[in-house]
Amino acid sequence: MSAASVKAVVHQPAWTLRSDEVELAVTQLGGHMAPVTFYRNSASPVQPYYVSPWQGEKQKIDEPVLVPLRGDFFCLPFGGNGMYRGTMHRVHGEPAGAKWRFEAQESAGRASTLILGMQTTALPGKVTKRLTLVDGQNVVYVQHVLEGYRARTSLGHHATLAVPDKERSLEVATSPIQFGMTNPTVPDPTTGEYSSLPPGERFTSLSRVPTIWKAPATDDAAQHPARTGFTDLLAVFNKPSRTPGWTTATVDSEGYLWFSLKDVGVLPTTLLWVSNRGRHMAPWNGRNRCLGLEDVCGYFAEGIAASAKKNPLNEQGIPTSIQLSPKTPLAVNYIQGVVKVPRGFRKVRSAAFGKGEVTFTSVTGKKVTAEVQHEFLNTGTV
Repeated sequence: MSAASVKAVVHQPAWTLRSDEVELAVTQLGGHMAPVTFYRNSASPVQPYYVSPWQGEKQKIDEPVLVPLRGDFFCLPFGGNGMYRGTMHRVHGEPAGAKWRFEAQESAGRASTLILGMQTTALPGKVTKRLTLVDGQNVVYVQHVLEGYRARTSLGHHATLAVPDKERSLEVATSPIQFGMTNPTVPDPTTGEYSSLPPGERFTSLSRVPTIWKAPATDDAAQHPARTGFTDLLAVFNKPSRTPGWTTATVDSEGYLWFSLKDVGVLPTTLLWVSNRGRHMAPWNGRNRCLGLEDVCGYFAEGIAASAKKNPLNEQGIPTSIQLSPKTPLAVNYIQGVVKVPRGFRKVRSAAFGKGEVTFTSVTGKKVTAEVQHEFLNTGTV
């Protein structure tokens, strides 16, 4: 199904993994997963993930995570980071910007798994990445096992999607939330970055999020692209649930929805990084358009120090960090996939979980079912 050798994929050394439905690449630097092609042998394959536009350009890039920037990657610690307890932590941590090593490739029945590893030093420990594809499914099962760590830290996934050019043609939905909030800080516009949302404002629905303007005073932050010329960060905090937490992005004009599934007890927050040509410094240069749908445990993107201490979120009962113990490895299990939708499907309203499947119902009453072993979130096996 796949080859263990490293080959250049969109200007980055990467491993590939294939099933009969999906082909994915994961970069050696940072373990960024993209491109990923779902329905790869159909007449209309789907590639939902973003790849940064500076790939192949000769630019000096100081932040390692920005060098391969694409698709989904794992962050430990999650966020902008900086100095914490005498140690400097890079943006989104070493797993997002250091080199991974190949460990193994396994096949069992319909499943094929690529296993990568990394020994981290800023937070001492080992991360093992497992990416699994199952024949007949348009799903990627992702697991990161954290071993040997003694730290309280933020962590999470940084799934980043490509956004169509047509205004408001991608629609986001999530499982029920307690509330949402805009980023507690805003960028300094003199640095070349602009935000259209005020800092630290609460909201109850992505469809009505406060803006910096009087008219409109709110905007629908579930629809993208919108507010060109700005880069925004906002978050929603999922209600505890016995069934998986979920996030969807429907592109009705292209006939598909992307989805992620998670354990809300591990990853209680979904951050929306709305990069819509609002950063004008290098390497962004005012041209970058993507949407991060980032399932995390952290205080926005403020990093390990802000996430580990008291902050306005954990004071309201929203976990923003996880205590890791060398005695007990932590497995962070995560699922991403694509399912094709009929015309007029629009935004997802609800998700129902059956054995080995999830059915999404849209705001227009249409339904689609994806074969997915969501039990993986609890068991770690497929």
